[in-house]
Amino acid sequence: MTRFEFTKMHGLGNDFVIVDGRAGRPPSVAQIRAMSDRRRGIGCDQFLTLRAPTDAGAAVRMDIHNPDGSVAEACGNGTRCVAALLMEESGAAAVTIETLAGHLDCRRADDGQIAVDMGPVQLAAAEIPLAEDVDSAHVPLADAPYSDACCVGVGNPHAVFFVADAEAVDLAAVGPRLETHPMFPARANIEFVAVVGRDHLRMRVWERAAGITQACGSGACASAVAAARRGLTGRAVTVDLDGGRLHITWRDDDHVIMAGPTALSFSGVIDVPGA
Repeated sequence: MTRFEFTKMHGLGNDFVIVDGRAGRPPSVAQIRAMSDRRRGIGCDQFLTLRAPTDAGAAVRMDIHNPDGSVAEACGNGTRCVAALLMEESGAAAVTIETLAGHLDCRRADDGQIAVDMGPVQLAAAEIPLAEDVDSAHVPLADAPYSDACCVGVGNPHAVFFVADAEAVDLAAVGPRLETHPMFPARANIEFVAVVGRDHLRMRVWERAAGITQACGSGACASAVAAARRGLTGRAVTVDLDGGRLHITWRDDDHVIMAGPTALSFSGVIDVPGA
């Protein structure tokens, strides 16, 4: 058995197990799966391992895994949670976190919310990625329960579907089919979005390899960008998710800024099989 100290945090109910692997051996994929299990472990939407950064420009490197042990490139709410943790420890008002999606700059706003610059979005089909060279603002999906997706890369792939009523969508039924559609060679996060107003969206999400979650930060970013691309909103919107509210701004330089609350659930230790 290996003993790990952990911290459990969430952003709008989007929950994370955070393990600091800088001082000792980081968990294996099998151990990550065990700790991510909601019945036999701690349970989470994503598992975050802190590592020593590869350059001096970042305070920490953050490895992101889905509950099944697969790697995720980006996690907006997870980044905000880790940033809040690091700021609390150091007393700093800003921190840079290294991820597979690049270096993400985070800061604490005057109201206490944590904002993260998710960087420039990817709109080219090959960068998202999509299996075909199509217009990413209107992606046709053959033999799928929904089509005409607006696809956006936010360090990870997203397919956004605009609907009249997001509550009416059976996410559990259509999410898995859309996530694994042949158009998405790396699978995709699936968002269903209703436009409430020119600066207001309602979003529900099926996350790649995680299923239905209360919130998805990168998904909220993708939805805001998709709505602006379609001319449905401006470039600054409030996004209501099942777990709460995020504020998204798509700047003119293509960087997306996301701000919202974070919360500490609990900390503890767990013994996990394996070495």
